[in-house]
Amino acid sequence: MSDTAAAAASLSEYAEAAIIEDEALIEARMRAEELGATAISPATGALLSLLARVAGSTHVVEIGTGVGVSGLWLLAGMPENGVLTTIDPEPEHHRAARETFADAHIGPGRTRLINGAPTDVLTRLADETYDLVFVDGAPLSYPLFVTEAIRILRPGGLVVVNNASADGTIADREADDPRTLAAREAASIIAEDDRLLPAVIPVGTGLLAAAKA
Repeated sequence: MSDTAAAAASLSEYAEAAIIEDEALIEARMRAEELGATAISPATGALLSLLARVAGSTHVVEIGTGVGVSGLWLLAGMPENGVLTTIDPEPEHHRAARETFADAHIGPGRTRLINGAPTDVLTRLADETYDLVFVDGAPLSYPLFVTEAIRILRPGGLVVVNNASADGTIADREADDPRTLAAREAASIIAEDDRLLPAVIPVGTGLLAAAKA
């Protein structure tokens, strides 16, 4: 490993270790392990909270509820009257997420859990209504998710794509598996939209964030 790569790895380890999660998040991570659900890293969660607060996010859409780990981090950055709409096709994820939100004393009026295919649900959401859209669902559907996220995002809002690196394969020119190709297509959709100001953030498995003009 080169000195630069070693320094980057050390910085990543520090970023993750610097975040102390509360009991509700620790319990949620245990649920994720039991269900075999993937949860965002602590540093990714902290950044989501920051972005939600900077964007003044009262109305947030999350694609991929999981067990509620990312939902808790998003809610932590939202005002008390903020509402998180979170979409997931797996009923057991929603049951686990409800437990997670209850453990964290999140009022029922602050979350709207929708059990359904995100590709169907997103098309029913209104144009330019949401302050932040977090994309963290089925990787092969990322291009469609990103397209719909841009549509429903208000001017000045943020779209944030999790695992934008496709677990590290996106920069490999020889990688042509469906997941990597989908990640590249989603990134291209954002890069080619003149209304968006994007940045890749090397935290967790990589975030691609973009602000809408």
